[in-house]
Amino acid sequence: MVDANASIPAVLRATAQANPAAPAICFSDRQLTFAEVDRASDAIAASLAGQGIAPGDRVALYCINSDAFAIAYTGIMKAGAVVVPVNLMLKPKEISYILQDAGVKGLIYHHSFMETVAAFRAEIGTLALCVSIGAKHGDDPCFEVLQQNQAKPPQLEIDPAEDLAAILYTSGTTGHPKGAMLTHCNLLSNSCSVMQAMQFKAGRDCILVVLPMFHSFAATVGLLTPLLHGLSLAPAARFDPAAISALIGAVGATVFLGVPSMYNLLLRLPDEQLTQWSSVRFGISGGSAMPVAVMRQFEERFGLPIYEGDGPTECSPVTCVNPIGKVTKPASVGLPVPNVEIEILDDKGKQLPVDEIGELCVRGANVMKGYWNLPQATAESFFGDWFRTGDLGYKDEDGYLFMVDRKKDMIIVNGMNVYPRMVEEVLYQHPQISEAAVVGEPSTRHGELPIAHVVLQPDAQTTAAEVRAYCLENLGRHQVPRKILLRTSLPKNAAGKILKRELRREGELERGVDIQ
Repeated sequence: MVDANASIPAVLRATAQANPAAPAICFSDRQLTFAEVDRASDAIAASLAGQGIAPGDRVALYCINSDAFAIAYTGIMKAGAVVVPVNLMLKPKEISYILQDAGVKGLIYHHSFMETVAAFRAEIGTLALCVSIGAKHGDDPCFEVLQQNQAKPPQLEIDPAEDLAAILYTSGTTGHPKGAMLTHCNLLSNSCSVMQAMQFKAGRDCILVVLPMFHSFAATVGLLTPLLHGLSLAPAARFDPAAISALIGAVGATVFLGVPSMYNLLLRLPDEQLTQWSSVRFGISGGSAMPVAVMRQFEERFGLPIYEGDGPTECSPVTCVNPIGKVTKPASVGLPVPNVEIEILDDKGKQLPVDEIGELCVRGANVMKGYWNLPQATAESFFGDWFRTGDLGYKDEDGYLFMVDRKKDMIIVNGMNVYPRMVEEVLYQHPQISEAAVVGEPSTRHGELPIAHVVLQPDAQTTAAEVRAYCLENLGRHQVPRKILLRTSLPKNAAGKILKRELRREGELERGVDIQ
């Protein structure tokens, strides 16, 4: 039984001592036991301390999904330092901002990114140590060599409730990204909640992690939860449906972590590859709303359930999920996970009744300490001890939570609220539509107008006018998109989430029809 009040390094060591020979990480052609991961991360911690990294220092991690990522992530924490994961899709200028904002003293990077690192490292005035994974680069120490360090890791006195384990930067939908400060208690408590909610089995379950491990969802559910609780994980560096299916078959993965766009693409797998999924007990979906039509198609074709959940980075991140083995409700993100409270509050912090739409607010040991160096933004994000997620939704009579949309994404047409997710759900039910995203466009006459960006199924022949006619049959007049823009793809982040902010910014569209 994991002590939720301990530090992450203490629990990592205890789990390794209890399961020394059990498989912890399966990557490429390598399999590491818990004892091997413990020794390797101890060596990295000792090496960082020997190179001047002290408790509380920030160390950035810029690496692909791999066993090295896991060892570096935990090694940084074992040094008493704070891990700052770097989004692999960011440009050098964006990475430079984050590293300067966090005041990082160290950087561990995968050798494939050495040119990008060269473009920004001179700008980081606090940076004193760079370590290269996979190949030596210049004078930077080699990660694999540091893993051979026989020195003992530093003896730490960690206050789990106060000391930071990680700073995870939000996507920065408005202005610069903000660093969510997550303590050892935040992350450890959330991993315990995940274990209970998902009913994972130590020594049995293997989690396939193709979602980027720098992302909070994959970091907590796919990385920390297995290593802290005795499960195994199989990292994959990129999402390719055929390759992922082969990997599942090879390692006998029992749980698949994905976002809706991944499940959508997996529907295109040929029938003969579905047998490779025979070991999988269920899929978990998060990151963005799962279209009901996609969920139903996947569950029917693959013969396994998808449990949709939700939670923001600031909450470590899992706050709710549909319960395993109990009633699941399509379009719902389920019930609060153990030890997490969720209420629907209005703009003044007053609790709203059943079925009334308001802001989802969260309270619990999983909620961040605050935003790094942003006391005002931190204060604005709370009603007392309730964290304001910025998500609009409601509770039904059974306590199940339904996400309506992001507060900032809501469209107001002639004074009436239009929730993009509701329009998107209708579009996904169209048999010739593969993906859809709805955003608002300013209008001097109407306030805003909904615009639909649509990707058709391969070989589909429908037109924008036909899609709009379909919307007129299935939506209220104010909800019908003013424009139907047919595209070959939608912009996504590294986790596969559709980037609506990019759609709003785009000036050039591949193909579009304006219906008056």
